[in-house]
Amino acid sequence: MTSYAAHATTPTATTGPRRAVQVTGVLAVLVLLWQFVTAGMLLPRGGPLDLHAAGAIALHVASGLLAIAAVFYARAARGPWWPAVVAAVVFVLGFVQAYAGEVGNLALHVPCAVVLTIGTVWVAAWSFTVGRS
Repeated sequence: MTSYAAHATTPTATTGPRRAVQVTGVLAVLVLLWQFVTAGMLLPRGGPLDLHAAGAIALHVASGLLAIAAVFYARAARGPWWPAVVAAVVFVLGFVQAYAGEVGNLALHVPCAVVLTIGTVWVAAWSFTVGRS
């Protein structure tokens, strides 16, 4: 049997930070879904660019909060730092993606969306598996 005593903490010490990662992770995934819907409306003949732009701002906020929550969790739980690093990369990459979209560079904008989605879903999913016995 493998022992994880080195990472053992009291459930109450990490519950709040873990819940913060879960909530911000789900929020970021929901914003990404909004972005996919509005992007799909844009492509054939144009569409709700203002809604897509507002979603980009919401994604910056949600991914920034996710990165902060992941750092707080790593510190509180003395757990892995990779989720915080992934969330921070997603946050920074979101600005690159937004710029690419603003200047019309879909060859960069779309691949960035894929990376943002993978990173965000990865951290969000991880947050629901961490701390289980």
